[in-house]
Formats: sequence, structure tokens, C-alpha cells
Amino acid sequence: MRDLLALACPECKRRNYTTDKNKRTTTDKLELSKYCRFCRKHTLHKETKIGK
Repeated sequence: MRDLLALACPECKRRNYTTDKNKRTTTDKLELSKYCRFCRKHTLHKETKIGK
């Protein structure tokens, strides 16, 4: 039930982090404040799919 996902920066659109979440308990999309090394600042990274 755990899905792999990527966290993307909304400003530069790069996928900087990967993580997983429990699909059954967390139905909303994840939004975490993370550091983007390309923008050189903390931004609100949002959940995206990992391309296979």
C-alpha cells in the first residue's frame, strides 16, 4: 500500500527528493517545505509521480 513518489519544486519544476507514503492513510498530496539547491532557497515541494 506504500507508493513511491517524487517531490518537485514549483519554481524550477525539478524533482529534488524521493519518498514514499501510505496511500490508505494519506489520501491528499504531500506538500513539504524543503531546500531546493537549484533555486538556493526553501520552497514548498509538492508530490509528483515517478516516471518509470
